[in-house]
Amino acid sequence: MSNPTIALVTGGYSSEAVISYKSAITIEKHIDPSRYNLYRIDITPEKWFHPTSGGEQIPVNKDDFSLTIKGKKIHFDAVFIGIHGTPGEDGKLQGYFDLLKIPYTSCDATASAITFNKRYTVAIAGAAGFHVAKSIHLFKESHLQKKAQLIALRYPIFVKPNNGGSSIGMSKLTSAEALDEALEKAFREDDQVLVEEFISGREFTIGVYKSDGNIITLPFTEVMSQNDFFDFVAKYQGKSTEVTPAVCSDEVANKVKAAASGIYTVFNCRGVVRMDFIYNEEMQEPFLLEINTVPGQSDASIVPQQVAAAGMSLKEFYSMLIDDALKSKL
Repeated sequence: MSNPTIALVTGGYSSEAVISYKSAITIEKHIDPSRYNLYRIDITPEKWFHPTSGGEQIPVNKDDFSLTIKGKKIHFDAVFIGIHGTPGEDGKLQGYFDLLKIPYTSCDATASAITFNKRYTVAIAGAAGFHVAKSIHLFKESHLQKKAQLIALRYPIFVKPNNGGSSIGMSKLTSAEALDEALEKAFREDDQVLVEEFISGREFTIGVYKSDGNIITLPFTEVMSQNDFFDFVAKYQGKSTEVTPAVCSDEVANKVKAAASGIYTVFNCRGVVRMDFIYNEEMQEPFLLEINTVPGQSDASIVPQQVAAAGMSLKEFYSMLIDDALKSKL
């Protein structure tokens, strides 16, 4: 039998495209060429195409997500989704691939759409009994009507775009003085903004994945930002200290892992996701901040660190994610 043909989709329509391209470099380097025929697909607002080594841009036929190279039609057995932000992390591509009956490595369209919305994520997690911060959900056209509620929040607070990741457009405030500026910054990235109270404690981030029906947690990381919080600069420009595995008691570790596994189940996740928690030592409980259904895979990213700490190579890990996607087609 010939090897499965896999599409690695990268790029995207948002400011997070730059991170998608960084992740694609790592993913492409570690996909096993002896097991899979890999084609990189760039998805941009202008066009979808496969970039060849010779510099040619071969267009994707969006009717069936195929390529035609030298007269030969190429169909894909599965898709490795490496797009951060829209349309790869918010369920849009997942819905498209579902219609075409092409399996993929990420959560399905429903879970992706819900978790991409930070407010809906914490609302559902809170309703399921998990700890989350108090927050207010704002819409651009009507946010002034909730100004009094915002001022009444207990500071410090975080102001961040409700959809998206990589901490782009995010601010931490210790008073209401700079609130208008922070809201303007966040609304430049999204029409919805989440304002939530600060939870003090240790910041943990954990990768969770499913293989052969089993939910598995990776060794998790403690993040200590050199900035005031874990923002874009801290994440991608080396302004943070990350300890993997985190140094903590078995009791703390078990609580974080149990929360991550339970939340993975509640949201019916697939593939690998990364969840961010604050462990509040006063309450001795982890508080969920957000779920990333397409976690970064660049050299600066956390999941590759956790995979190494688990004793796996990225080649093994990516093969497992692809094989799990291929099995869903059977």
